[in-house]
Amino acid sequence: MQTNSHLSSLPGPDNIFQATLANGLQVFVLENHTSPSVVINGYVTGGAVYETAAQAGLSSMTAAVMRRGTKTRSFEEINEAIEAVGASFSVYSGRHAIGIDGKALAEDFDLLIDVISDVLVNPVFPDEYVERVRGQRLTHLRERDSDTRSVASMLFRQSVYGDHPYGWPVDGLYDTVAELTREDLAACYGRTISPAGGAFVVVGAVTGEVVLRALEAGLGGWQANRLPAVQYPAVEPARGVVRREQTLPGKSQADIVLGGPAVRRSDPDYDAVRLANTVLGRFGMMGRLGENVRERQGLAYYAYSSVAASKEPGAWEVIAGVSPANIERCLDAVNEELARFGSELVPDEELADSKALLTGSLPLRLETNEGVADTILDMVWYDLGLDYLHRYADVVNGVTAEQVRAVAAKYLRPDAHIVAIAGPGDPA
Repeated sequence: MQTNSHLSSLPGPDNIFQATLANGLQVFVLENHTSPSVVINGYVTGGAVYETAAQAGLSSMTAAVMRRGTKTRSFEEINEAIEAVGASFSVYSGRHAIGIDGKALAEDFDLLIDVISDVLVNPVFPDEYVERVRGQRLTHLRERDSDTRSVASMLFRQSVYGDHPYGWPVDGLYDTVAELTREDLAACYGRTISPAGGAFVVVGAVTGEVVLRALEAGLGGWQANRLPAVQYPAVEPARGVVRREQTLPGKSQADIVLGGPAVRRSDPDYDAVRLANTVLGRFGMMGRLGENVRERQGLAYYAYSSVAASKEPGAWEVIAGVSPANIERCLDAVNEELARFGSELVPDEELADSKALLTGSLPLRLETNEGVADTILDMVWYDLGLDYLHRYADVVNGVTAEQVRAVAAKYLRPDAHIVAIAGPGDPA
């Protein structure tokens, strides 16, 4: 794979081409002429936050069927056009947007944009493919619902978020997906999917002018919708320990998810939370959790932590897979680790190692066109500023041990959290 090591500087305001179409779609281009390929990564408005709990999975299924045929191309013709030149693209739903990614040789860039534009602007939702996609998804959801790790995660999310749009999985629930109709998908598209506020990032052997011309031709006439309002109920932390369990007969492993709501990406605490999460459950062999709970005490098959931060408060989670006989001992060990983490300062060397991991991973992420496009799109999506990469090391290194301790004590409390457990039930 070609790399971007030739770049004389980090992506930033001096080398990223910017423009905006009349319908509000933003365009960002970073040229890389050492590689013959072009990568596209973008989003338009839409996503699971615009659906109801009763139609969970609607946006995801709508995005999937959009690619199955348009007013001018059948599904087979879409695939033939793309595969004939070795290109690829996908359209998918996230929580807050419809994502688009694609890749082609520079000489086939106009074709790729033409096909992507056709899918975004002219989907027809053929009945045949609505049923095919539904069948595939129901099979996947049945498998997901018998997996202890997935069930624990869903149980945790439902407990943390309740009727907030983050409370159900983007791909939906078996019962809700089974009831979706072609008319539901078409209505979802017309009501929620729009270019206004969207963005396309293009990285590769193409100029900004070429990209702008292609997007103007393909998407310039796509009119922006007035989007429905989204209601976000308040997400409150647990006042004590809230425990939820689900039994899956015949399983040999139990999975645990413990934690609660934390921060938005825009919150001042975010950088301290991310660094704290690296110390707790990411660095080396999954941080302190992996070292203590898994390696030293042997209480888990795996143990790590994860933090999600989006437009709304994401969850900070401790995740472990255990023998059913070790559930209580594992929970005790995790809570002991959380108590220590929230009361003691992280030693200088340990903190420096985690900072080095976060700053050192950036150049690796920027080695490919895909990594560069993903990074620029994050900067756009979260309004970080195109100079964010130039400030990144200072942001990471500016977090103090006191800030790490403070966010640990605030968001991961051993005496107040949600814990969700899925497994075979009583080991006896």
